[in-house]
Amino acid sequence: QVQVSESGGGLVQVGGSLRLSCVTSGRTFSSTAMAWFRQAPGKEREFVAGISGSASRTAYADSVRGRFSISRDNGKNTVYLQMDRLESEDTAVYSCAAYRSATITTTKDSGVDYWGEGTLVTVSS
Repeated sequence: QVQVSESGGGLVQVGGSLRLSCVTSGRTFSSTAMAWFRQAPGKEREFVAGISGSASRTAYADSVRGRFSISRDNGKNTVYLQMDRLESEDTAVYSCAAYRSATITTTKDSGVDYWGEGTLVTVSS
């Protein structure tokens, strides 16, 4: 049974920072690409950032590039999303996703094998 569990969401002011964490169990973590998606109220879920199993490759949505950073610790089965210079438009439920492969094959939902339940990030102005 594969489990994906996020933590670290909360309320932060515009310009502030948050770090999300995601722990995965039940599969070989280093062989699993991971990503963060988000869904804002009234909007479709969108890709935020992804990282390959070996951490050699990363990908970011244009809207967060330069402000967010994804990383992973394969020894702890954990992936992180460091979010800096947060904007009100970043308010959303952030979900951690485990891919079927070690590489990020797509930024669409169809490439994801397992989802976490999500953690709410609220950026207030």
